Amino acid sequence: MISYLGRKIATMDDANFSRKKVLLRVDLNSPVDPKTGSLLDVSRIVEHSATVRELVERGAAVVVMSHQGRPLDSDYVSLAPHAEALSKAIGQEVKFVEDIAGPAARAAVERAEPGEVVMLDNTRFMAEDNVEAPPEKHADSVLVSRLSPLFSYFVNDAFATSHRSQATIVGFPLRLPSFAGRVMERELRALNRVVEMPDRPKVFVLGGAKLDDTYKVVKHVVQSGIADEVLTGGLVAVMFLMAKGVEVPKEVAARVMTKIPPELFHEAKEFVRKHDNVVTPHDFAVETKEGVTVSDAHRIVGAPKDIGPATVERYKESIMKAKIVVMRGPAGVIEDPRFRAGTEALVRTALESSAFTVFGGGHFISMAASLPREERARIGHISTGGGALLYFLAGNVLPGLEALARSSEKFKLSA
Repeated sequence: MISYLGRKIATMDDANFSRKKVLLRVDLNSPVDPKTGSLLDVSRIVEHSATVRELVERGAAVVVMSHQGRPLDSDYVSLAPHAEALSKAIGQEVKFVEDIAGPAARAAVERAEPGEVVMLDNTRFMAEDNVEAPPEKHADSVLVSRLSPLFSYFVNDAFATSHRSQATIVGFPLRLPSFAGRVMERELRALNRVVEMPDRPKVFVLGGAKLDDTYKVVKHVVQSGIADEVLTGGLVAVMFLMAKGVEVPKEVAARVMTKIPPELFHEAKEFVRKHDNVVTPHDFAVETKEGVTVSDAHRIVGAPKDIGPATVERYKESIMKAKIVVMRGPAGVIEDPRFRAGTEALVRTALESSAFTVFGGGHFISMAASLPREERARIGHISTGGGALLYFLAGNVLPGLEALARSSEKFKLSA
């Protein structure tokens, strides 16, 4: 069992999967080459492969489901290449079915034998899995009604999609005894540690360009006392500087205001006035017509693209003293090698410290992958969550976790 907001969620340790048919929801949503249709990154598939292998080893017939892309987008494609990639990751055939809940899918589920793995097609090919609705509605959907009678258990391993109240996330737990998969369990244990453990100080390093979501995270972790200090970078830092009354170049200010609603920015002005533990940069690495230089953060000249050297030193002091460090969103435009130094310095400092570190978001996942093995081993947890991580840290209820908690109660899994 694992806790979530004071309630219990059953894990895979709480079930006997031998000779049972298990529906496994994972998040294999991966970048796709629009020209060839091939997968550009299979890290999520590899991440979930351990859960699949364990279920196979424990004697289950495993049926995997996932979404991919959004309707009409270039990455809205079949899961056939995902099945091939998963086959390589687990070392056995994954039988792909070009169907989701129709006759072909149901026949494949019925034929599945213990130790076999079947993958259904992209769940978003069915309209019901593109709609946000209450769990009770989704439990009665065609998708859930047709598939749930064929299974003994449902396992949700898709933490990255757990902030969505969609059919394959919240519908099945009301119909089947449901369990958190290993990826889901690791995510929740790490985030519970961030929120619940008494270790102090807790330092959050928050950057990137998702201003409205990140502001909500800052507000929650500061007001609830979860964070002792929030160090800001990226466009998030510029937004808070503007909230403090600092004038920034007009084009930069315009970009900020396109990414946060005016009423939320107005609220941020009052919030940052009351909370001096939201720390903004002293300086930035900026790009001007003459090239890259350093600018004072309170008299920005040029386009800020990274935190500057004085800010790096200030932030390193806080990180070295921390017991828990959460890093979400880069401090600069790390796609450009000229503006990676700030983020790299903060990552290196976090790994040199004695803190339990949580890295979140695609930028940090890619950056961690490039680190030497001994440095990667010092990372406490790398979250695959993206939006779900932000929802969790902002204090929001995640529908996928709420559905698992309800299933544990309904089927007395937590007894």
